[in-house]
This record gives sequence, structure tokens and C-alpha cells, in this order.
Amino acid sequence: MEKDLTELQTLIEAHFEKRKKEEEELINLTQRIENRRSERAEQQRIRTERDRERQNKLAEEKARKEEEEAKRKADDDAKKKKVLTSFQYTGYMQRTEKRGGPKKQTEREKKKTILSERRKELNIENIGADKLRETANELWKKMRQLEAEKFEMHYKYMSQKYEITVLRNRVSDHQKNTKGSRSKRGLRK
Repeated sequence: MEKDLTELQTLIEAHFEKRKKEEEELINLTQRIENRRSERAEQQRIRTERDRERQNKLAEEKARKEEEEAKRKADDDAKKKKVLTSFQYTGYMQRTEKRGGPKKQTEREKKKTILSERRKELNIENIGADKLRETANELWKKMRQLEAEKFEMHYKYMSQKYEITVLRNRVSDHQKNTKGSRSKRGLRK
């Protein structure tokens, strides 16, 4: 019986030692898991910081490029104005300027001013899909409106062209009739 008791005590001690080792392994494992989580969180924080820095650099670069572009355009405009002011007109243009005649805007200049008033820059980089769809729909509606205006203007142009042709024909017919009647009167006298 004593032998069984000692054997039982050794089994109990072995069981408790085994359980103690398993608990130590479990504690080590949970510590490793926590360490890995903290490492991942740190890596994620570093990654987001890098992304933020990269986006800031890109925004700064874009702003710098836009500023350079605006400066270049301003310089080009200044050069063009300087060239145009120093340009010597000859012939008809010089005479009309001396007379003080009004300087007429050419069709090309009118078109440029109208287009610059109508045209708007689109900034679609940082907007969502819904806002992008809305913008696309607005542009589509504007394009349809402009196409309708273009069609109406073309129709109006064609009808006016037809009316002018008809009126010219009437004028030429009238002139033929009046010349014919004058020549007949002259023969009678």
C-alpha cells in the first residue's frame, strides 16, 4: 500500500510539473502573440506615416508644378503683350489707328474669350464615385444643351441664307424688269 501511495504521489507530482510547464508555455505563447500584435501595430503606424508623407510630397509637388505653370503662362502672356505692343502696323491697320478708329475684336479673339468664360477646370482626383457620376451627368447635360444650341444656330443660319438668296433673286428680277421698261420707254420717245 505504501508502494502504491508513493507511486501515486510521484504521478501527482509529475502531473503538476507537466501542468506547470504547459502554463509557462501558454504564458510564453500569449506574450509572443502580444509582442507580435504590438509589432504589427507599429509597422502599420509607420506605413500610414510613410503614406501620409508621400501624399504630402505629391501634393507639394503638384502645387509647385501648378505654380510654375501659372508663372510660365504669365511670362508667356507678358512676352506676347510686349511683342504685340512693339509690333509696327503697316498699311490699313496703321491708318485706322491714326484716325482713332475703334479696334475691332477678331472672330478668333471672340471665340477665345467665350471659351475661356465657359470652360471650367475639373478636379476629379479626390472625389467619390457618386460625385464623379454627378459631375459626368452635369457635363453630359451641358453638352446636350450646347449641341441643341448648335443645331438651332445652324438651322437659323441655313434659313437666313435661303431668305437672302430669295431676296437677291427678287432684287435682280426687279432690276431686270425696271431696265427693260426703261429701254422700251426710250424707244417710244
